[in-house]
Amino acid sequence: MQWETLTQKKYDEMISKIPLFHREIINQVVPQKAEENAQERKASLIEEIDVVSAFLSEVPKAFYSLMIRLMDEVGLDHRSLTGNHKG
Repeated sequence: MQWETLTQKKYDEMISKIPLFHREIINQVVPQKAEENAQERKASLIEEIDVVSAFLSEVPKAFYSLMIRLMDEVGLDHRSLTGNHKG
C-alpha cells in the first residue's frame, strides 16, 4: 500500500533518530500495523493517523516518552490519540 508522501517523510525521519537495534524491530511492526490501520479505515493511502496509531499500539510502553518526543521533533501529530495537548 502506498504512503502519503509527507507521512512517509516524517516516518523516515523519526526512524533515523531511533537507536539502530530498536529501528530494526520498529521497521518490522509499525509499517505493517499502519497498513492494517489504513485498510480498516478503507483508505487508499497510509496516512499520519495510521502511523501514529501503529507506533502507540506496537511499540512497548517503556519507550512511550521517547516516542512522543520524537513524534514532536518530526511533526507527527499524536495529540488527538494521546491526549497530550500543548497550549
